[in-house]
Amino acid sequence: MHRLLKQQATQVSMPTVLALLRHGKTLWNEEGRVQGRKDSPLSPEGISQVREWSRFLSNYEIHHIIASDLGRVQETVALLQKHLDKVSIEWNPALREQSWGEWEGKTVSELKETQGEELEAQIRAGWDFRPPGGESRREVLQRALPVIYKAMEQWPGKQLLVVCHEGIIKSLVYHLAGRSFLPEEKTILQKRELHLLYGNGSELNIGPLNILKTKKKRIEQRS
Repeated sequence: MHRLLKQQATQVSMPTVLALLRHGKTLWNEEGRVQGRKDSPLSPEGISQVREWSRFLSNYEIHHIIASDLGRVQETVALLQKHLDKVSIEWNPALREQSWGEWEGKTVSELKETQGEELEAQIRAGWDFRPPGGESRREVLQRALPVIYKAMEQWPGKQLLVVCHEGIIKSLVYHLAGRSFLPEEKTILQKRELHLLYGNGSELNIGPLNILKTKKKRIEQRS
């Protein structure tokens, strides 16, 4: 995987590669409903998405999978494994989606209609965005980042697939990119894409983003 980012590959010898992938689309995703810690199964479209991803990933070597233990991620990983070589899996609750507290199960349109001012205030809070009864984006980062550093330590120079949630992926990438998590910032992450992080020792850097839409770029193939 690390050869995708040629500039960093020449600077860092055999980095640990962490490929971040969100779960497939769920029924609640299609309804525009906030999931957070609650769950819903993958939709037919989501299942098709994951099957396509698995065919792409089956061409490349993955040494270990680290994943959220929520049901929609477990379903995604099970579908991926049908096309991947059998590798060890770590189900880690620290990679669960951000808790949205009282807003879980509600649609975005409902929130805009009934709690529009509060929703807008939270959006303007950036990293301090915290739904009522939920957790902030800073807290999400504080629990997710140690998982990544531990993986770098345990799997030096290996290629790891991290299957989790949009909130986790954004927190990790936005932290490394020095972003403020504000709506006026330019979008750098596309939904349901593959994004790479490179780790070497105590250093963690952003690699190529949105890989599935740029398939001409290739992860290092298996021999």
